[in-house]
Amino acid sequence: MSTVTSRDGTTIGYSRVGEGPAVVLVDAACCFRGGGPMPAVAEALTGYTAYTYDRRGRGESTDRGPYAVEREVEDLAAVVEAAGGSAFVHGFSSGAVLALHAAAAGVPIRALTLLEPPLSFEAPSGPDPRDEITALVAAGRRGDAVIRFQVACGIPEEFTTGIRQSPGWPALEAMAHTTAYDLTITATVPDLGSITAPTLVLDSRGSDERLRGWADGVAERLPNARRRTLDGDWHGVAPNVLAGALAEHFS
Repeated sequence: MSTVTSRDGTTIGYSRVGEGPAVVLVDAACCFRGGGPMPAVAEALTGYTAYTYDRRGRGESTDRGPYAVEREVEDLAAVVEAAGGSAFVHGFSSGAVLALHAAAAGVPIRALTLLEPPLSFEAPSGPDPRDEITALVAAGRRGDAVIRFQVACGIPEEFTTGIRQSPGWPALEAMAHTTAYDLTITATVPDLGSITAPTLVLDSRGSDERLRGWADGVAERLPNARRRTLDGDWHGVAPNVLAGALAEHFS
């Protein structure tokens, strides 16, 4: 593991594997290098140097308040700088929306791939789940905060049944406070019209219409985007299948 220091002093842990042009992989909510799909994608991405990193407040990265999307953009920019000053970037779910924020902010991104960015262009309705999540974390009910986040995201019940007994549950509890960060990222629409980097917007054939509609909406608003559907499960694509699509787009 290596580390880089973000602008506000936060330490960001990252790893690299492979040889070739740099690709930075941006995790979704509740994921980090010790638990999530990106390490396997990095291993499958032959012909590139793949960088995975722990977003702030996760794994071996530190955290510093108050939270703002701009701080996470600075974290990603610091990893891109460590990767040589510019890089290809792939983001998954809320990590895909974070990658869009970074591109709109001028982080030197050569090209983008986005897997199912949950970016809605409709006005929000109902109570803000971030308030309840923050209150649950403050009360020490970190596990309940994770479940509240999953409900807010509409994750199917079959994916959450028994999750409290899973080996990864302690790590999820440790990251509970960062779920509010992801909801902040996805609640803010970046200036998509300003993003000129060639972008491939992906979805999985096994996902639902809501996820597919969000991907369509992002692709329609980007000036230099293509859409593609890959074989996969609900909100997920096998690492080798995804890596092949990334390599084709970045070549």
